[in-house]
Amino acid sequence: MQTTRQQKIERLIQKDLSDIFLRYARQLGGTLISVSEVRISPDLSIAHVYVSIFPQNKVNETMIRIEDDTHKLRGELGNIERHQLRIIPELHFHLDDTLDRMEHIDSLLRQ
Repeated sequence: MQTTRQQKIERLIQKDLSDIFLRYARQLGGTLISVSEVRISPDLSIAHVYVSIFPQNKVNETMIRIEDDTHKLRGELGNIERHQLRIIPELHFHLDDTLDRMEHIDSLLRQ
């Protein structure tokens, strides 16, 4: 069960990473990156960030680029949140494919 502190930090990280990805997506040219969920460990040291990427044909290259730039993204997050958090959590990025699964289920139900 999550504490109120964990939930507040998750929302803060989600909002700030969304702003960072808005600027970051401009460099990628035509790719939309949205942060769908953030889950943080009880000790607040690791944040699992679930991202959704559009269009689908750029998912692999975008995830590779995000993984390569993880330290840069954590640094930008640290600059934004340096007054709210004592320790900036380590970021682990995961692809959120719930929309794809929903579309697949819908197509199966239509058949």
